[in-house]
Amino acid sequence: MSEVHAKLVIVRHGQSVWNAENRFTGWVNVDLAPKGIAEAKEAGEKLKGYKFDKGFTSALLRAQRTLKLALEVTGQTDLDITENEALNERMYGDLQGMNKDEGREKFGAEQIHIWRRSFDTPPPGGESLKGTADRVLPYYKEVIEPELKAGKTIIIAAHGNSLRALIMYLEKLSPEEILKTEVPTGKPKLYEFDADLNVLRTDYI
Repeated sequence: MSEVHAKLVIVRHGQSVWNAENRFTGWVNVDLAPKGIAEAKEAGEKLKGYKFDKGFTSALLRAQRTLKLALEVTGQTDLDITENEALNERMYGDLQGMNKDEGREKFGAEQIHIWRRSFDTPPPGGESLKGTADRVLPYYKEVIEPELKAGKTIIIAAHGNSLRALIMYLEKLSPEEILKTEVPTGKPKLYEFDADLNVLRTDYI
């Protein structure tokens, strides 16, 4: 087995206020719910054995706060963190702020399902998962991969769909496979790489 050259931990933000209210959130800058704060701290407990070299997160508070709370628990509050909207959640356009049940009443359950679970059909004024991947992956390849190539241990705190795009790339999944992949809130997932950035192992911590 090849030697582990670099490590990447990804974690979806803890439950947000609008997750708790079953609303489409997207780029709306809502904070963590009390459960989300607890999930972020719990993630930190699981990460106590890791020493990170750099952190990355989105331009949205719920992901930033999740990373900050987790790192406080690990004692790594001085970590160099880069925030970039390339890691933001999928932009839900006209659905943002709408309760998902209200959305089903307004547009029909089948249409909402297509917008949420198709790879390349965006909601009105919003992004598809493909559109999300089209900004997440260039940023990952240009900014984060060089850090991994240098043998560093990196943490990314982001969102369900931006992380789906990344998981699809890292695990070589098809659009059909990634659409069935759930990304749980506040649960860190580890990737170990060889020197060529082939994934040697991945699992939830």
